[in-house]
Order: sequence, then C-alpha cells, then structure tokens
Amino acid sequence: MYHKTLIYVFLVCSGLVSVLIVFVWLGGNQVSPLRPICDLRVLDHFVQEARDSEVIMRGCRGGCGVMKSYFVPLTRVDFAVWEHIDVQSQAVEVQTGLSLLVQALSTAKITVSNSPLASTLDNNISNIHSLGQILHSLDLQQARSTVLPDDSAPASSQMQEVSSLPELLQVQSSFLRGKVRLLLSAAPACQRQNS
Repeated sequence: MYHKTLIYVFLVCSGLVSVLIVFVWLGGNQVSPLRPICDLRVLDHFVQEARDSEVIMRGCRGGCGVMKSYFVPLTRVDFAVWEHIDVQSQAVEVQTGLSLLVQALSTAKITVSNSPLASTLDNNISNIHSLGQILHSLDLQQARSTVLPDDSAPASSQMQEVSSLPELLQVQSSFLRGKVRLLLSAAPACQRQNS
C-alpha cells in the first residue's frame, strides 16, 4: 500500500512540475504573445515521463484497463521525405498525431480503475496539451483536428492501430522522440532564436 501511495504522490508531483516548467518558460504573467519555446529539455522531460508511464504500466497488477484497439499516429520517419515537407505540413502531421494520442489516452483512462495509472494517464494528457501550447508559441499554422469520431473508423495513412495500453504508451514515447523533436528542432522561430 505504501508503494502505491508513493507512486501516486510521485505522479501528481511530476504532473505539477511539468505544468510549472511550461508555465515558467511561457513567461507566467505575460499578456503579450507567447515567446517561442525552443529548449528541447522541455520535450526531454515529457519523453522521460512517457517512458516512466510505460514502466508503471508494466508493473500494474490490477485495474490496468481492458484490451482495446486505439488509433495512434505513425511513428516511423523517412528522413529524406520529412526534410522536403514544408514546416506547416509537418506541424499539421504532428498536431494531428498529438490529437490522436490525447483521444487514445482519454479513451484508455476510462477503462483504468488503478488510481496511480489513471493519474499517470492524466499527466500524459496534460503533457500533450502543453506540447500543443509549445507548438502554438512557435507560431506554426494550427492544424485542424482530424481525429476520428470513434475507435471503429478506418485508419488512414497517418495512423496505425494498437491493441493495448503498453503499445499506446510506447507509441507516445516514440512519437515525442521522433516527429515532435524533428519539428521543434526545425521550427523557423527556433532557427532565428539560435542564430
């Protein structure tokens, strides 16, 4: 019982730390337009939390959700093709992928009765929303949500289907390390800031 409580406290605290980190980088009490957030350490923090979620899921013994199919973004990147796609199209793909992840994580959370795991899923959803705000701060064209209305819809060329929560969490981690990192690294606002 002590171990579960400790994990729960850790998850709640790490979620608050994530929000505070983004809040501080956004400028806290600023009313002016958001400054671009190009420091990849923020993304690294979210990636680490996604990996921690995978570990928690592997250790889950009860109330860990039901086996279900989830539509998630593709994580593989053909670098030769990616480099020739304009940044706005990359942003649309990444934001669509983030929307898919939020939808899948929200659906998964409904099936979870394990309190620490539900809390970590909430934290992951919050982190993805924070990433959306970071992308917004880079002044990239906002993607219109192309999230499927339900899990029974057919998959498109930008999606894949996974059949378990561990697979979903693995895709989340891979997507953040891959396409999200590439987009943040190449964003024009970050290129100007680094010059």
